[in-house]
Amino acid sequence: MVKMELARIMISETSDHQVIVLKESDGQRSFPIVIGLHEAWAIDRAVKEIPTPRPLTHDLVNSIIEELGAGLSQVIINDLKNNTFYAKLLVHRSGDKELVEIDSRPSDAIAIAMQRKTPIFVEEKVLDEVCRWKCP
Repeated sequence: MVKMELARIMISETSDHQVIVLKESDGQRSFPIVIGLHEAWAIDRAVKEIPTPRPLTHDLVNSIIEELGAGLSQVIINDLKNNTFYAKLLVHRSGDKELVEIDSRPSDAIAIAMQRKTPIFVEEKVLDEVCRWKCP
């Protein structure tokens, strides 16, 4: 697995498609992921640490994780099929070494990870595939 970081968020209020760019933490490879406007705002809000008066969906998920005494270990973008990325949240329960894998859209997983300052990883096979046509 390759550790990644959020390199860029591109929000256009006139388009349904927003773009985030993930960059290899210890390398040069990077690639874009097209996401929805609400997820882009959630990621941007998390990066800028802007609070909301009431919890939004990603806030709710984080609250559930906390209230259950669990933690988010990492986010993994684990697959790419038909130009669609797939991701997992790896959650651990307090005092339990076993990780629970939860299926997620990458945009939601990244929004949750940014709120919790949780590491983001991409499977090497996904990075190899995406870099065939998108990496610099």
